[in-house]
Amino acid sequence: MLSLFQKEDVINRVVALSLTQIAPGKNQPRTSFPPEEIAGLARSIRENGLLQPVTVRKNGERYELIAGERRVRACLMLGWDSIPAIIEEKSDEDSAVLSLIENLQRSDLNWFEEALAISRLIAELGFSQQQAAKKLSMAQSTLANKLRLLRFDRSLLERMLTGGLTERHARCLLKLEEGARPKAVEYIIENNLNVSQSEEYIDRLLSAKDRPKGKRIIVLKDLRLFFNSIDKAVDIVKQAGIDVEKKRVEDDEFITYTVRIPKTAAQVSKRHTA
Repeated sequence: MLSLFQKEDVINRVVALSLTQIAPGKNQPRTSFPPEEIAGLARSIRENGLLQPVTVRKNGERYELIAGERRVRACLMLGWDSIPAIIEEKSDEDSAVLSLIENLQRSDLNWFEEALAISRLIAELGFSQQQAAKKLSMAQSTLANKLRLLRFDRSLLERMLTGGLTERHARCLLKLEEGARPKAVEYIIENNLNVSQSEEYIDRLLSAKDRPKGKRIIVLKDLRLFFNSIDKAVDIVKQAGIDVEKKRVEDDEFITYTVRIPKTAAQVSKRHTA
């Protein structure tokens, strides 16, 4: 099947390039192109057309992709032999930055690919974190937090990604020592914990680690039912016009719940029942 664009036809600044002339970008930040994702894009292109040209730069007799590898793969799947492209004159630095920005803006990268691309940008182009943040229009603290995600072991990273964990999940897992992370990751995935629940779970692990040996906290399955019963009883007494005070205090050993009822109220109640 042929595309509607023929080689070297020019429409404004758009040129139809043979797909055999286009090479993947060496600065492509994406590391994964799931076949089902490309197939879905191919179906959309077949039904609606290619709505956005790819962007390339001249590289000898061929062209190097700056942005649009998913579109190229989808068009190859459709059997096209050419694709509309915009040819830009870009340096290695500009090409790397544009490729990353294009993927970031389209949300095409997972959080690990994003961190890896930023790290590569800094290493290959000699950027400082401050310079990279400025190029990407990103706060330096945000960029630094993303780079911290590269501290995970690669196999654990892959498990987190396949398990559907988000960047916020990953950031809270960094609080744990390296040896404790795999078990925590499995627990979070198996129990389908959201970010807030994961943070609470990890805080409990850290509290247990810091607790002096020999001390244990025994928690009933659900103390809320017990406390709710006390609260309801206190409310009933208050509705009777008695000024009741309640106080709850927790420490490492106990939960102390104190209810104070004035003696005068108890004496009045005694006379009424006499």
